[in-house]
Amino acid sequence: MAIFMIERQFADRLDLQPDDARELREINDDEHVRWLYSFLSADRRRTFCLYEADSAEAILRAAERAGVPADVIVEVTHTLTPDGASHDIRESVG
Repeated sequence: MAIFMIERQFADRLDLQPDDARELREINDDEHVRWLYSFLSADRRRTFCLYEADSAEAILRAAERAGVPADVIVEVTHTLTPDGASHDIRESVG
């Protein structure tokens, strides 16, 4: 599976409850995508989420079903560390 970074912009402050997360997980399971984790902006209106999926289209389908935005979806292939090293994340996901 590939790794994707998704930027989401919400009209209102995001307040995800356990039931909401469970519903998202069920939809993601149906679409064969896995939410790894998210970073939230200070105002909780923007998130940057890391996902595993076969394609960006699968992420879009899951977002549409869940009624959440997926404004920007970028496949990521490498990480960079402060020492300047680059790592191919596809090798670790494999």
